[in-house]
Amino acid sequence: MDVIGVIDLRGGRAVHARGGVRHLYAPVRVPPEDGDGPRYGVDGDAIALARFYAEELGIEELYVADLDAIALRRPQYASIDALVALGMPIWLDAGIADAREARAMARRGSSRIVVGSETLRSMASLGELALAVGGERVAFSLDLRSGCVIAPDGKGADPPETIAARVADAGIRALIVLDLARVGTGSGLDIGLLSRIRAAAPGVALLAGGGIAGPDDLRSAEEAGCDGVLVASALLDGRLAAADVRHAMSRR
Repeated sequence: MDVIGVIDLRGGRAVHARGGVRHLYAPVRVPPEDGDGPRYGVDGDAIALARFYAEELGIEELYVADLDAIALRRPQYASIDALVALGMPIWLDAGIADAREARAMARRGSSRIVVGSETLRSMASLGELALAVGGERVAFSLDLRSGCVIAPDGKGADPPETIAARVADAGIRALIVLDLARVGTGSGLDIGLLSRIRAAAPGVALLAGGGIAGPDDLRSAEEAGCDGVLVASALLDGRLAAADVRHAMSRR
């Protein structure tokens, strides 16, 4: 199973996501080595956070969410480019709404372009978007709040399982299930929903994020059919240690 470290960017700083209430996110505090003081840099330093994930925990891939772009503000290109330059594979979520924006973000060098239900203008455009950059390079993020799909118009959407099947039919090869209400809470994953989504889209890579509290959640996610997880809080506060990351990734 892949364990992917999350970096949420706002205003050029890495912030700690909690409960999906983005205006309250505070700068990330990167844990000091052995409690002796800062090793990686000042709070909110995205490069320091990436180095901590890689050097202390053995994380090999990053999920980078540009919260400014998702909120329709100016994308944080300088921060994104600096993270890409580290050489780690990056899953980039930057508020992509259509194929044109997907092509523009793909040129910045990320490994995967994340397209979220929160910002995608039309589910009907998924096939075009997959063709624009290659379905193997696109990940669709099924953005939820307390189990309900978040759509850009604020109106109701199809059930998550129906959307998952449409994503697979469009040729997109990775699907993320991310419940914003659970992010940073340690409340656990919705294992029942993940199992249903796996059954609806058996041929895609399935990743889960939001609410992971510790090693038990990694095992539960794997049993539900997940190929990977997105984690931040549990890595930062020590509920997931380097040994847990190594053990999970050894089963890939």
